[in-house]
Amino acid sequence: MDAAVFRAWIVSAAAVVEANRDHLTQLDAAIGDADHGTNLARGFTAVLGALDAAGVSAAEPMVPGAILTLTGNTLISKVGGASGPLYGTAFRRAGKALGDAADVELPALAAALEAALAGVQQLGAAREGDKTMVDALAPATRAFGKAVAEGASATDALGALAEAAEAGAQATIPMQALKGRASYLGPRSVGHEDPGAVSTALILGALRDAARAGR
Repeated sequence: MDAAVFRAWIVSAAAVVEANRDHLTQLDAAIGDADHGTNLARGFTAVLGALDAAGVSAAEPMVPGAILTLTGNTLISKVGGASGPLYGTAFRRAGKALGDAADVELPALAAALEAALAGVQQLGAAREGDKTMVDALAPATRAFGKAVAEGASATDALGALAEAAEAGAQATIPMQALKGRASYLGPRSVGHEDPGAVSTALILGALRDAARAGR
């Protein structure tokens, strides 16, 4: 997958976050600050502007790693609360893992996703079952890595990625939050889907869609 696919991923992610902005905010209103959708949509709008500006000023097209790193840097600088640092770290770690490669093979993407997950867990000190974005990102990364190791096609591997993320987000509904603002609610956090897990699933679904469209 080349830079065009990765840029398409970020454009698609921005669109799907914007389309689900109110839904994400409603989910966050139940167990958080009621700003997740608004903040993330604003951040991705800023990312699109940064990518456009970088594309105009660059002598050569940006490589995939640079696209993800710029995405991460922008989210950190533009998104408040926990979302900016967490999503920003995920994209930055993934970008660093990809390095300067102009084309990304599936094993390299698997390693980048693992780096993203490690960064999120290090920063947020969250594990699976804590009712956070990790509950979508971890099973998705695991499913993708397994599919790649078994020789799956890009379409099938990315399909497994997105499906595992969606299932992981759904699985947060019966969980009690153990991290973040939602943890303050104790048992009252049970019965609500975690907004970070949902937005993570949306963003990974955007990667699947962008890769399929680019093939």
